[in-house]
Amino acid sequence: MSSSPTEPETASTLVDVTMPQMGVSVAEGTVVAWRFEIGDRIQADETICEISTDKIDTEVPSPVGGVLAEILVPVDTTVEVGTPLARIAVSGDVQPSGEPAPDAGPPASSDAAPPPSPEAVTPPTSVTPESGASGNGSPLAPARAASSRRYSPVVQRIAAEHNVDLEAVPGTGRGGRVRKQDVLGFIESGGAQAQEEPPMHIESPYRPDPAPAAQAGGQLSRMRRQIGEHMKRSLEVSATCTTWIEADMSRVETARKRLGVTALAFVARASIDALREFPALNSWMEGERYTQHSDVNLGIAVSLGDDGLIVPVIHKAHELSVEGLAARIRELARRARSRQLTPDEVRGGTFTITNPGQYGSIMATPIINQPQVAILDFEAVIKRAVVVTDDQGSDSIAIRPMTIFGLSWDHRALDGALSAQFLASVKRRLEDLTP
Repeated sequence: MSSSPTEPETASTLVDVTMPQMGVSVAEGTVVAWRFEIGDRIQADETICEISTDKIDTEVPSPVGGVLAEILVPVDTTVEVGTPLARIAVSGDVQPSGEPAPDAGPPASSDAAPPPSPEAVTPPTSVTPESGASGNGSPLAPARAASSRRYSPVVQRIAAEHNVDLEAVPGTGRGGRVRKQDVLGFIESGGAQAQEEPPMHIESPYRPDPAPAAQAGGQLSRMRRQIGEHMKRSLEVSATCTTWIEADMSRVETARKRLGVTALAFVARASIDALREFPALNSWMEGERYTQHSDVNLGIAVSLGDDGLIVPVIHKAHELSVEGLAARIRELARRARSRQLTPDEVRGGTFTITNPGQYGSIMATPIINQPQVAILDFEAVIKRAVVVTDDQGSDSIAIRPMTIFGLSWDHRALDGALSAQFLASVKRRLEDLTP
């Protein structure tokens, strides 16, 4: 008796899920949890895994709907940006074979459909990373000793910053695993003495780096190298010029003390208003493509101490008052230092302010944050003797809180006259402020 014909297999295409880029100096990330097991069906934009970087913890959405075919990077493994994390089979009902994700629970049911044959699956365009794979090709991590506790790089880093003994932190993750949230909750509950918050700035010259001997082999950290490469690339790409202007901050000092906020909030508001007056500075220059933005998405550089820096973005900053800007800056700085920023909070900036003056510096030449066309440097407010002119035109010497603003701008997109007009607008708005 002849057997019934075999049904043709439905061809599937494998789509890679990769480690996303989240900020200028973020070069790598760590997988902290998988939400699905191999063989599970997943919808487009559904969270497939959780990752953690030096600056941000976030969820990675699936780029397509389909079946999770492969997990290439196990939990607690750190890989570079762009590395494939998993593969999803689309355009078919087949479920690939394989073992479940690390720490994700038992394997899929034996009732699952058999794996697709090599002829039924179109290979992905990217190459599978070698790191993290076991000898038989499985990406699963080796079994852990029952008595050991392992921590992700981000958890270890936060614990080191706040002098936290991780053995004392209760873990709420699978199998008692200590998550970032557990460490932060332990610190907030008084379990450890948090260090003093570092001030905001954008580049290492504003703060002495550790002595070379403090770093293994005298080498720069990976993040420091990334920052250096980005700054060097900016100088190579942009025709950078810098213009300075001096401003009397007397009225700002009076107003900020009354409102209980920092001078940075007033500088941010004045800069936003000046950008609305001179929108050419609220732009991107990408190659020969010049794009002027209607929204002011304001980047505020925040120091992460030895971990480097990050520039959170206040989207639609033009809609906020001085008090609103102060609250938003404070919140973003706190979230940045707690590694709680989302990817959307570190991208899309159209103009950046850096504030190294808290170290006492009085003048600097900031490097443009690509692809923006300008960056404003806010220096220290210092009391000194200056010549002032009264309403009758008489001059006298008085003590005033003064500062210097430095604007680095891209000569490909702007000219010196426009840059000087922008600075004059910022100065005028601050000096004419109603306290």
